[in-house]
Amino acid sequence: MHEEEWSGEPRGRTATLTDPPTLFTNVADLVRHQAAAQPDATALVRPAPERRSLTWSELEQRVAAVASGLAAHGLVAGHRVALRGPSSIEFVVAYFATLRAGFVCVPLDPEAAPDELRSTLADCGARVLLSTDPVEVDDLTPDGVRVLALTEDGLAELAADGATPVLSPPDREALAVLLYTAGTSGEPKAAMLSHRALLAHLEHLHGFGIVDETTVVLALLPLFHVFGLNAVLGSWVRGGGRLVVEESAEDLVDVIVDEQVTNLPLAPSVLYRLLQHAELAASLAGVRTVVSGAAPLPPALGHAFTERTGLRLEQGYGLTEAAPGVTVTLGGDLLGAGHVGRPLPGVDVRIGDGTDQTEPAEIWIRGDNLFSGYWPDGRGGPDADGWFATGDIGYLTDGELFLVDRSREVINVQGFSVYPAEVEDVIRSVPGVEAVAVIGRRSAGAGEQVVAFVAGTGLTAEQVVEHCVAGLARFKRPADVYLVDELPRGATGKVKKGVLRRLMASAELEERP
Repeated sequence: MHEEEWSGEPRGRTATLTDPPTLFTNVADLVRHQAAAQPDATALVRPAPERRSLTWSELEQRVAAVASGLAAHGLVAGHRVALRGPSSIEFVVAYFATLRAGFVCVPLDPEAAPDELRSTLADCGARVLLSTDPVEVDDLTPDGVRVLALTEDGLAELAADGATPVLSPPDREALAVLLYTAGTSGEPKAAMLSHRALLAHLEHLHGFGIVDETTVVLALLPLFHVFGLNAVLGSWVRGGGRLVVEESAEDLVDVIVDEQVTNLPLAPSVLYRLLQHAELAASLAGVRTVVSGAAPLPPALGHAFTERTGLRLEQGYGLTEAAPGVTVTLGGDLLGAGHVGRPLPGVDVRIGDGTDQTEPAEIWIRGDNLFSGYWPDGRGGPDADGWFATGDIGYLTDGELFLVDRSREVINVQGFSVYPAEVEDVIRSVPGVEAVAVIGRRSAGAGEQVVAFVAGTGLTAEQVVEHCVAGLARFKRPADVYLVDELPRGATGKVKKGVLRRLMASAELEERP
């Protein structure tokens, strides 16, 4: 699927004051541009616990000062600076300051276990760690890592260390971010995202006109995740709107109303939480765009949200290695379960070897938004022709992409392919089921077996099995059903199937005589 085959054109838009006049080479240049275009406009808002805000000119001043302060600590272009903390104004400032100075930003999960923090810092060779709890993590960092405070006072102190402004080399291919993948199927690894990749995604999406200087964007998705970092934070700075940085979904509806949010990029778990609000439709009256991302969206959840609110729920397909955008439903029809839209302008999509796009096979992608390979040597990156195998299974119908499952998750039962998503959809319809995840287990003589982990209330394994007998072919039915209190999930709500495999292995060992 090549760009010239795109039939769903982006929604029309006219040039605005904040449209960049030149080709930028560094993502942080967008902050400087917005500060010049609309210096007194509010750029950032932090609603609670005490409302704080920055104008674009104030944001630019802080980014420049912190970049200078980082450079004063002896760092040179290409050195890694890790950020560890919840979404905040300080995180935004530190991110752009790191890029402005020519360093490589490594966003980290603030909830990661101590061993994971230590191994990640060692793996990326970080020179500096900016953390909201510098005292607590100081003993957890490898030797040679300087720990600084990712707080308002900490950044002010860091800025005071700077003496002269810094400018990064004008190189779009320079490494900008190391993002550790979610590790839902295996061990996490770091995708190398250049300024070219990050900026390309922003240009691919900008033509739809969903973020401009009049837009108020909610930043609830974690900024250490690619969706929050570039699809939300990046799109905001490209479009020049106002960003409402919120860490918790506790009082989310009040925040949406009070801050007059118009653009809601959310994970499915938050959409589910919103549906519990009695006055949801009235509370979202000012919202123009709702996008579900960062984790698979159950079809029933999407239908329920639209029925309650009257708002169209957009979806997209992306991955860390694509910075993150591949397809989106914006500007086109919504075609039901598995549909994730058309390729973004500038992104090519191919199914398998390209001979039959309508037959489910691995999805390959190509575009300037692709990563440069995995840290540290670029292994596993796009091939010589620029194509990257995503590890996901899908098919194209009239240019529209439908997702089936991840190729590494497909279960081989006696020579037949079983897609976990299909089994999960059947089990999800059992009354009382709240969440389900299906994985494969090696089995002598049968290749693999289907195993289901199910969370819910008032359930028995027998009920689940009986439902599967009625709704699935014999080879697709679970050989075992494990009832659990909850499924292990990452920050965006995506199930960590690697953790389930380890739990299954432990359970099997305990059962052995």
